[in-house]
Amino acid sequence: MDFVLSGAAACGACLFTNPLEVVKTRMQLQGELQSRGTYRVHYRNVFHAFYTIGKVDGLAGLQKGLAAGLLYQFCMNGVRLGSYAVIDSSGYIHTNGRVNALKTTLAGAAAGVAGAVMGSPIYLVKTHLQSQSTSSIAVGHQYKHQGMTQALAAIYRQHGILGLWRGSSAAVPRVCVGSSAQLSTFSSSKELVIDLQIFPKGSWLVALSAGMISSVVVVLAMTPFDVVSTRLYNQPVDPLGKGQLYKGFADCFSKTLRKEGLTGLYKGLGASYFRLGPHTILSLFFWDELRKMHQQFR
Repeated sequence: MDFVLSGAAACGACLFTNPLEVVKTRMQLQGELQSRGTYRVHYRNVFHAFYTIGKVDGLAGLQKGLAAGLLYQFCMNGVRLGSYAVIDSSGYIHTNGRVNALKTTLAGAAAGVAGAVMGSPIYLVKTHLQSQSTSSIAVGHQYKHQGMTQALAAIYRQHGILGLWRGSSAAVPRVCVGSSAQLSTFSSSKELVIDLQIFPKGSWLVALSAGMISSVVVVLAMTPFDVVSTRLYNQPVDPLGKGQLYKGFADCFSKTLRKEGLTGLYKGLGASYFRLGPHTILSLFFWDELRKMHQQFR
């Protein structure tokens, strides 16, 4: 039940944040491996990107990859948050009744690795679908998939089962870092808010406040890994499934840093916060509330 509740909470958040994920993906791919000022800027900022995508691709363009996004959230966060909930229930993350920062970080990282491996094929397809656009505002490689099922089948036919896990070398560190930062700060912040007695114990505002604190830490820690992950998943491949732009995580990280500077690794930071911030807050809030409801009715 922990896994089902976790997946449901993440899907609830995804319904609200998927348009932000589309914007974030496009901004991270814009000007890929090109120096500032040498490429056409289709998306000047988060709000301009929203307007441009809505105008050119229509409102449906802002919800591209929604089915893949929902399935990814259910699989990845179902495993990630579900695993963490089991670890939490076992009492591992507490020492003498208090949250232990090191243990929560390790538990969050381990849960993140499990979730990343499970959800990687769906994340691959989601990235392809969300980057697809009308040629006038297209950025990154365009795969021209017809939908999630067709994309999964096409990748499997061309590159086999291992092809579905292409890009996972970036997904694992991305989710590992993000998960450890998110869950350790959420657990610690929740305990801090309770200690300060700002809200009544058991109030939904406790989880909401802790989620807001956690969201800032997650975005700052995760964005460089997120940029690398998006680019690895979306890069064109040869007939053998080998990437034509990057050899792997380290190669993508170093090329981006060398060509675009540190700002290249933080491309779409505003979009990342507008997406990851609300998603972190909502998913952790829904997750905490659903767990409390489940415990009450057991």
